[in-house]
Amino acid sequence: MNQSKLIRKVGSSMYRQVNNIGYVTSVQTLMDMQILSKEDYERWRKGQVPYLEKVCHINLKKLASVLQEMKRYATKNNLKPSYTFYKHWGRKNKSTIQLRFSKTGNEYMEKLYATHYVMNKAESGE
Repeated sequence: MNQSKLIRKVGSSMYRQVNNIGYVTSVQTLMDMQILSKEDYERWRKGQVPYLEKVCHINLKKLASVLQEMKRYATKNNLKPSYTFYKHWGRKNKSTIQLRFSKTGNEYMEKLYATHYVMNKAESGE
């Protein structure tokens, strides 16, 4: 996928998410772009996959480009960044285990993956 096609696909996914639910997530964008399957996403959420990048069907450089483009789109469209804590599904004990997105665990990349972009309420007419 070349850079201009990537930018179009990211923009299209983000536009749809904002208009349908009022916020954007990186995992939904990756699923919309067919980089991540719903099944692999669910396995990751259940703790069956050590980090999300392992099940993404694109190289790490392109993944980083998707995340950077999401950040650019959000800034350009006045979407508010909101960090979200992703934890394992189905954990019965009280200790919460945070899920890992990247192979390296790099703090900057982890934050990019976990950031949701929320529609500004003043602009949405609410």
